[in-house]
Amino acid sequence: MARKSRLHIPHPPARPGDRPDFGYVEISEAGEVDRPEVNSRVKHMESLAHDMVRVLDDQHAALGPWNPHLDTHELQIALRYLVLSRVFDERMLRMQRQGNISFYMQSTGEEAVSIGAAMALQPSDMLFPSYRNSGLHFARGRNPVDLMCQCLSNSKDMCKGRQMPIMYHWARGKIFSISGNLGTQFPQAVGWAMASAIKGEDAIAAAWLGEGSTAEADFHHALTFAAVYQAPVILNIVNNQWAISTFQGFAGGERRSFAARGPGYGIASIRLDGNDLLAVHAVTRWAAERARTGNGPTLIEHVTYRAAAHSTSDDPSRYRPKDEWRSWPLGDPIERLKRHMIVQGDWTEARHDKLVADVRELVDESWKEALTHGSMTEGPFLDKYELFEDVFKDIPTHLISQREQMLGFEED
Repeated sequence: MARKSRLHIPHPPARPGDRPDFGYVEISEAGEVDRPEVNSRVKHMESLAHDMVRVLDDQHAALGPWNPHLDTHELQIALRYLVLSRVFDERMLRMQRQGNISFYMQSTGEEAVSIGAAMALQPSDMLFPSYRNSGLHFARGRNPVDLMCQCLSNSKDMCKGRQMPIMYHWARGKIFSISGNLGTQFPQAVGWAMASAIKGEDAIAAAWLGEGSTAEADFHHALTFAAVYQAPVILNIVNNQWAISTFQGFAGGERRSFAARGPGYGIASIRLDGNDLLAVHAVTRWAAERARTGNGPTLIEHVTYRAAAHSTSDDPSRYRPKDEWRSWPLGDPIERLKRHMIVQGDWTEARHDKLVADVRELVDESWKEALTHGSMTEGPFLDKYELFEDVFKDIPTHLISQREQMLGFEED
């Protein structure tokens, strides 16, 4: 008798109360994955979409052809940005729990994805982040006060109250606005990169989204355009295992890696250890050189883990084991970089403790400064007349009329 077909429902390997199980994560040995030339043809490097590029081994040494050989100063800068991102998140989570801001999303455990990439790109490159990429702002030199003001929606909010907290933008820093409609940044980045190529400019684009968003049509539209027009763009998939409360298997991660979707479009694709800052830096630098030399786009899958809740509206204890992140086989990106620097003789525990203390002091002072520009309950507040600005290049007559009506009501 022929067997009847059955609908397959993906299941996470562990639920609340179970022992964490990451046996499904395929991990290569550090230093064993080859590094092809940037002009290599996609069909000759398809294995990179399945293997995992790793530089740091379990003894915290940097191995293999992907080692970016960052100097001591660069490593110290990277570590500071990682710590700043973590401490900033901790502070802002407390502020949300105390009712000082309305909403927040942490990037705990994923900091290297942003910091490693940003440090490998040029300041002229355009970045299209998702909502767990605040480290891009720090790595490009942004003052934490600016991000705090946006979360407070105060008089210095760069979004002028028109975005949810954490959906920052920074025109001068070449960082595009975050969108709550997931996946939109991928086709936007491809379009920007195509325009840069048309104008004969050297700048490239880079975008990030979570693995859950790869199930959106925008993801596939972006890959099609990037492949057809060989756009100078880096498309980053941050596979942190969970899309809100939905395990990565629901986005198609059970059968093959997310990076494996790239070669089908003719796009160079690399899967890497997203908690290894050196691997993130090296692969991003490779992809940037490939794009800048006319060899087309690269799809990068960062295998990492969302250690914190999806957002302050989420309770992960309802869908995964408590403290599951402690069992994540790729560890903590901050701890791994710190240990690497100590092994090299470039760092000590005492210096690290001082770094954390200094960063905490910076974040504390930044919060105090941010509050001088207003809060959700105390002024100074945003100028309500700015509501009519920054929507159209030239304000249309009907909005001018509405603005005059509002002014008239106030005078009455």
